[in-house]
Amino acid sequence: MTFLKGNRSELNTTVDQYIERQKSPQKEICRELRTIIQKTIPGVYEEMYLGVPWFEDKVYIVALQDHVNIGFSLRALSKEMQTELEGNGKTMKHITIGSLKEIVTPQQ
Repeated sequence: MTFLKGNRSELNTTVDQYIERQKSPQKEICRELRTIIQKTIPGVYEEMYLGVPWFEDKVYIVALQDHVNIGFSLRALSKEMQTELEGNGKTMKHITIGSLKEIVTPQQ
């Protein structure tokens, strides 16, 4: 596994390749989610794990046939936050995103 830290030019090129080979709108959704993760967790480590981008074992993004899932580790989330997520996982749950319009960016 390769971990990289730093600015955009130092990011994991394998993650770049994963995102670039996706079809639209999944490609654009993945790009936007990656940018939000990088802004929310400055200097975040990213890697390819199980064939998809992971960010410090806390967040993953996966492009599927007609949407993108962004998954979260439950360890750092309150019970209330966990109820907002989808899935039956005991350690990870996700949000399904079908278009860029569904993404609400964090306030600066």
